[in-house]
Amino acid sequence: MTPSFTSNSLRFSCSLGLAPSHSKFNPYPQIPLPNPNFHQFPQPLLRLKPISAVQSKFLVPDAGAIVVDRVTEAELKENGFRSTRRTKIVCTIGPQTCGFDELEALAVGGMNVARINMCHGTREWHRQVIEHVRMLNEEKGFGVAVMMDTEGSEINMGDLGGATSAKAEDGEIWTFTVRALGLDCPDRTITVNYDGFAEDVKVGDELLVDGGMVRFVVTEKIGPDVICCCTDPGMLLPCANLTFWRDGSLVRERNAMLPTISSKDWLDIDFGIAEGVDFIAVSFVKSAEVIKHLKSYIAARFPKNDIAVIAKLESIDSLSNLEEIILASDGAMVARGDMGAQIPLEQVPSVQENIVQLCKQLNKPVIVASQLLESMVEYPIPTRAEVADVSEAVGQQADALMLSGESAMGLYPEKALVVLRSVSLRIERWLREKRHSTLEVQTMSSSVHIGIQEEMCYAAVKMANKLEADALFVYTKTGHMASLLSRNRPDCPVFAFTPNSSVRRRLNLRWGLIPFCLGFSNEMESNLKRTFSLLKARGMINSGDLIIVVSDQLRSIQVINVP
Repeated sequence: MTPSFTSNSLRFSCSLGLAPSHSKFNPYPQIPLPNPNFHQFPQPLLRLKPISAVQSKFLVPDAGAIVVDRVTEAELKENGFRSTRRTKIVCTIGPQTCGFDELEALAVGGMNVARINMCHGTREWHRQVIEHVRMLNEEKGFGVAVMMDTEGSEINMGDLGGATSAKAEDGEIWTFTVRALGLDCPDRTITVNYDGFAEDVKVGDELLVDGGMVRFVVTEKIGPDVICCCTDPGMLLPCANLTFWRDGSLVRERNAMLPTISSKDWLDIDFGIAEGVDFIAVSFVKSAEVIKHLKSYIAARFPKNDIAVIAKLESIDSLSNLEEIILASDGAMVARGDMGAQIPLEQVPSVQENIVQLCKQLNKPVIVASQLLESMVEYPIPTRAEVADVSEAVGQQADALMLSGESAMGLYPEKALVVLRSVSLRIERWLREKRHSTLEVQTMSSSVHIGIQEEMCYAAVKMANKLEADALFVYTKTGHMASLLSRNRPDCPVFAFTPNSSVRRRLNLRWGLIPFCLGFSNEMESNLKRTFSLLKARGMINSGDLIIVVSDQLRSIQVINVP
């Protein structure tokens, strides 16, 4: 949603090194980063013949090869271990960023996960986006994962007759209808996807669009049409969520009767699995049973698939069953936009912090989403309040931050990405410096399940922080041991080596992890010797670097200086 700002709005600008407002980013030279000297990237690889989603998902690297995202490799070469960004970035792909060149610019800029939203576009359109991401990874050395977001079965507006947006002004009369109008939609008429909408609303109800960005009051009902008066003007976007309030309270009964995963969602899920997506984010999760059912469905029908299921927490029902939902899922998303329409606005910050801390405790990756840089949909620089909001999420050590409209339909998607990356790097460095200058002890996450692996990773991170190690190394086939190291938020980066390319992409969502694709044996000494040789040859580590090595196979912790 595009907000309206006055010309004297406070904005964050010069220190980020943003390009002129109408320039396009060159994918290779002079990418604006906190270090102005950071501009060298490996040359593009030769163009390869595309392979299928099923083939690419289970690729194992050659015995002598090591694969890492090219941007991360360049950062390590240029600036060393401490330069790497710990907070990951998810970018929603839309009309502004669906082309190959635009996706490449986002990948160069630091996008870790590309998100496709099944609320918008056709499956063929999304298939093309997935193919572009796959080609970027295979041909140009990136490691971008793909997340598919289900539409959910909440009440939503239609597609505005094909228009990209519509402006609702104060006092205007609009009609919400369940009639199928197609592209011949009359002016100020919006279709609704729920057949019982006209029966459920009452005259005097408040209708909130997209979490309250636009408000209407119901003035009349005529058959399938609901006549409303706009009381809070704003921009209407296709497929925006609708909620209605009566006597100051959210009307929840109808939404509670709708299934979390609709028939369309199931078709979209089959599509996502067939296309090899890495994550499926389920909208408007109400209980843990929905997550369990979906994971059972994937396991039964596609036993070789290891797609991670992310629970979107955006309703009162999800907050009532928070711990059970997070435990059942493979990760969570704090969807603040719709959440803010169902709980008092002043509660959103505390709810966000509670969810982030609970996810860390339960060892689940957590994404903070919605309206992080909303003004950048329209403007080339963010407000200072938005920068403070991003800083708070980074300070809470959320695993990832997500751009929605900013990257999908905004005018400045690459610049929004630069802001997230730059603010994340600055705040992460400031937090480390603050701890060291005050001799503050890094807070380690406690777990509800204490086992040998949890204790090993806790001890390894504590040792790495105390010895000021340059990096933690972990060899993992499933990614679990790497996730436990990430959960304790070490000062140094974690190099996670896995032979499975899909595990590598899933680790893209984990805080502080640098995932490598590398085949390895059960002989730890041999693995280390080969890893050191490969990384030194590519300039990512140097002789004398202090490394803490964790092995789930040997259940050991080693302290090693790179020979």
